Amino acid sequence: MHPLVELAKAAIERYIRDGEVIKPVELTPEMKQKAGVFVSLKEGGALRGCIGTFEPTRGNVAEEVIANAIMSATHDPRFPPVSVKELESLQYSVDVLSKPEPVESVDQLDPRKYGVIVESGWRRGLLLPDLEGVDTVEKQIDICRQKATISPHEDVRIYRFRVERYA
Repeated sequence: MHPLVELAKAAIERYIRDGEVIKPVELTPEMKQKAGVFVSLKEGGALRGCIGTFEPTRGNVAEEVIANAIMSATHDPRFPPVSVKELESLQYSVDVLSKPEPVESVDQLDPRKYGVIVESGWRRGLLLPDLEGVDTVEKQIDICRQKATISPHEDVRIYRFRVERYA
């Protein structure tokens, strides 16, 4: 298991069992960087939680992983908080995001290669790349619009980003 995934798992397990937030002990080079991070949880192949930051909000990637892991297990509005009995059956993945860059045309997008941010005013929807069932740019953008409650007729700014995915 990659050290970032181990960190996410340890953070969730300690928080769910003891209510404590762990501190990273030994930082690998990628943990020392600053970047947005998403932590995804699956149970039996189905999504169980996914929370993240598209830009850095903490001191380093390790701190982002810990905070977002706990949030994905306890505050994803789509799911109830993870219980102690579920801990053994969870699968974890950690996505470390590159800095988002604006795109001029949807031709610059590829749902396998790039994640997408769609923005209109203060509303913003984000979708990670290479997700099962999301095979077209149009579907990727449509999901982002839905997440942000942006209608299909509103003008949007579109950004793309890459991820390093660890599972």
